[in-house]
Amino acid sequence: MAFARTCSVALVGVEGVVVEVQAGLEPGIAAFTLVGLPDKSLQESRDRVRSAVVNSAAEWPQKKLTVGLSPASVPKGGSGFDLAVACAVLAAAERIDPRQIADLVMIGELGLDGRVRPVRGVLPAVLAAADAGYRQVVVAEQTAAEASLVPDVSVLGVRSLRQLIAVLSDEPVPEEPDEEGRPDPVLAGLSVAGAGFGTGVLCGVGAARHVPDMAEVAGQHLARKALEVAAAGGHHLYLKGPPGAGKTMLAERLPGLLPPLTSQEALEVTAVHSVAGVLPPGKPLVDTAPYCAPHHSATMAALVGGGVGLPRPGAVSLAHKGVLFLDEAPEFSGRALDALRQPLEAGHVVVARSAGMMRMPARFLLALAANPCPCGRHSHPGEGCECSPTAIRRYQARLSGPLLDRVDLRVRVEAVTRAELTGRDGAESTETVAARVREARERAAARYRATPWSTNGEMPGHELRTRWHPLPGALAEAERDMERGLLTARGLDRVLRVAWTVADLAGHDRPDAEDVAQALHLRTGVVRGVPAEAGAR
Repeated sequence: MAFARTCSVALVGVEGVVVEVQAGLEPGIAAFTLVGLPDKSLQESRDRVRSAVVNSAAEWPQKKLTVGLSPASVPKGGSGFDLAVACAVLAAAERIDPRQIADLVMIGELGLDGRVRPVRGVLPAVLAAADAGYRQVVVAEQTAAEASLVPDVSVLGVRSLRQLIAVLSDEPVPEEPDEEGRPDPVLAGLSVAGAGFGTGVLCGVGAARHVPDMAEVAGQHLARKALEVAAAGGHHLYLKGPPGAGKTMLAERLPGLLPPLTSQEALEVTAVHSVAGVLPPGKPLVDTAPYCAPHHSATMAALVGGGVGLPRPGAVSLAHKGVLFLDEAPEFSGRALDALRQPLEAGHVVVARSAGMMRMPARFLLALAANPCPCGRHSHPGEGCECSPTAIRRYQARLSGPLLDRVDLRVRVEAVTRAELTGRDGAESTETVAARVREARERAAARYRATPWSTNGEMPGHELRTRWHPLPGALAEAERDMERGLLTARGLDRVLRVAWTVADLAGHDRPDAEDVAQALHLRTGVVRGVPAEAGAR
């Protein structure tokens, strides 16, 4: 019995499992059997591979052919196994040397004409192969740059199966026509934002997203300060105010205040976007904070991940290391909003389905925006609110208490006055504010360098209470609020986190009573007075 093997990768979420693709030929009636828990798209690879081999000037073996995908217990899907299956069959038929492909990892779809087409999830697949000890991978030419982001891995990008056969057989490599500039439906599908993971998710990354400037925001001094604190400490933000006050405008400027991603963060974010198929064309590495703004009709699966069969990344994962903005937050489904509670605390999301369980990163900065009532004019001077008290209570109750308790900053955004809109108050630019944010983050990172955390928003409350103490008496006002029932235990911890961020922005070594008062103001909306002796250092 002729036998050959090579490798490919099965993706479960953003984690990969190296799969050994085995091909065996034996005498008997010509048949092609594929085993190893393949899904429908992988079952169809039998026809794609046969046609691709024949159209690549290679002979299809007229014997009983069995292709096994091991480990057989791991569900496998997608067209990315085509290239490995074709090479394993050709090696079993002795068209190429089986030893040449035994240690290769191959990822790519085959067209009927033998062209190698790109697939989603190349980066996490190559990362999994590298972790398993493989050092040579073969991918479609269009995804070679993405695969090359993984260090210490040799990447071969090919246009066709004919080219790969020539390389493996040490034959002259045939020239393939350059199709640059021609429309390619497969590549178009790879770059459609939101494809395959739900409804109503808008995600902007890399060069495809324009970065608005903070200088364009008129007035809103408190909200601008809240944005700066949120960016500096990684704190979640809730903006509440009448229509037209600038809530969306403010939230859209939040990603520009975040620092560039580190190399490790960039790989994590790129892996998620690669699996989802939303990588910007011509930019294989996402090195800036992503921004996702799903429509309020988005389902729970669109937000946290899901879909038919194995789940796919949702908005919380696409916003990993960036901003997830929920505009008109009360209009979202209550189940979808409450599903955010677990990833807000854990920094990852675990989605279980009958086909398997998937764990995806979800360390994002949440920004919520809401009107005070259905008509938006509640508590607005000069305009009469038409909503009944019951309608107002019902509308505001759509954001549950447990969800809001996880939001560090809650800011009232007032309507912009004529003087603020027409005046020239010299508002600071995004570049200026981002510089302060970067310095504050550097102070926090230096303080927490011996811990797994780097920002104040990530720090567990127990660690802050036991290892990093504010100045004596600084928390007196916050502790009184907790005794009155105005703050929960989680709320007190979050006030302490914000106070550390305020101190970092001010250049203080430890938070004082004034820093804590400002943190309380940003959470409760109540201006706190600080006695002179309490604020002294």
